[in-house]
Amino acid sequence: MKFEYYIAKRISFSKQNKKKMSFTVLRIAGSAIAIGIAVMIISVSVVTGFKNEIFSKFIGTQSHITIKNRDINGTFETLPIENNIEFKKNISSISGINHIQIFATKPGIIKVKDEVQGIVLKGISSDFDWKFMEKTIIEGQKINISETQTDEIIISKKLAGILNYKLGDKVNIFFINEKPKGRSFKIAGIYDTGVEEFDKLFVICDIKKIIGINDWKDNQISGYEVFVDDFDNLEKTANIVRDETSSLIYDDGTMMQVSDFYQNNEMLVAWLKLSDTNVIVILSLMIIVATLTMISALLTIILERTNMIGILKAVGAKDFDIMKIFVINGTLLIAKAMFFGNIIALILLFIQHKYSIIPLNPDIYYLESVPVDFNVLNIILLNVGAIFISSVSLLIPSLLVAKINPSETVKFK
Repeated sequence: MKFEYYIAKRISFSKQNKKKMSFTVLRIAGSAIAIGIAVMIISVSVVTGFKNEIFSKFIGTQSHITIKNRDINGTFETLPIENNIEFKKNISSISGINHIQIFATKPGIIKVKDEVQGIVLKGISSDFDWKFMEKTIIEGQKINISETQTDEIIISKKLAGILNYKLGDKVNIFFINEKPKGRSFKIAGIYDTGVEEFDKLFVICDIKKIIGINDWKDNQISGYEVFVDDFDNLEKTANIVRDETSSLIYDDGTMMQVSDFYQNNEMLVAWLKLSDTNVIVILSLMIIVATLTMISALLTIILERTNMIGILKAVGAKDFDIMKIFVINGTLLIAKAMFFGNIIALILLFIQHKYSIIPLNPDIYYLESVPVDFNVLNIILLNVGAIFISSVSLLIPSLLVAKINPSETVKFK
């Protein structure tokens, strides 16, 4: 191998090669490969970052698994179920579940002068997990849930802007029951999740307010929100929860239904899967282009080195050994190009991560700038896969070595 590596290194890096035509071809090929690997790394990093950011936003605003009454209206005007403490304990004990909390929802209307805005009042209890919402509160504070009913609410920045509300203002919300009802609330905090569908709709309040508005019993709720440890195993965990709830039937015949995040967000999941498809197409095209470019470059080198190949064969070198010279030569050139491609990609990704120079429309993409994800494992796997595929493809032009006849080469010379 030392013999083949020495010659391959001389072909790749000798200063005398700058005078040959293949030098220009190799520079073009190297540039194409460098750009290709940079595009691949940037594509994977951006799409991965985009998916992670979107998922973290949507997962923060929704439960992983939702358990509620199996009614058929499919709206936020839910039929109540009993807050069964024993059932809640059984769900909490399922492996993979880290939290369960009760909730209630109630559609309402906010009217300010000539403005009318439909909203959904979401009632929460003392078991509510504030980890995500606390990060999104930009003004004021979270509401204090205790045994005493509170009139405090948390409203989104989006709704506050539409209705011209500010921290501490009184808000009158009207509800349509058998008879219209109105309730007065005080804005304790303003949040901004960046998810327009959530921000434009939900107002957070004490669950006891909704129980009172609906004339429910104290132990009645809309349902349970369940959160899992490992989101990758969500569907498996949701199926276990379904098995647990399928046998529970209340005295009045009420049954419960279980839905998971994927079922509740089919359009979002389909959209993100489409982005994966786009990345696969980009990676495939870049690898094909880089491979064809390198094959063309290696063919040029082989054709320029027919005299050298003839001499090597004349002194007893085997075809396979000469083939190895050109495969090693091509691999060295690919590795060099990939090194610069990685540097270019990492620099561009760092600049975007640090300074967010490429903005996005948050109303469409839920983000204010293009996100990036510095996943070292993804970058390593991408490089290893690219160099493996490219190196294997170099065997194709190296087969030309076997076709070269030493006697014809000497005559040509």
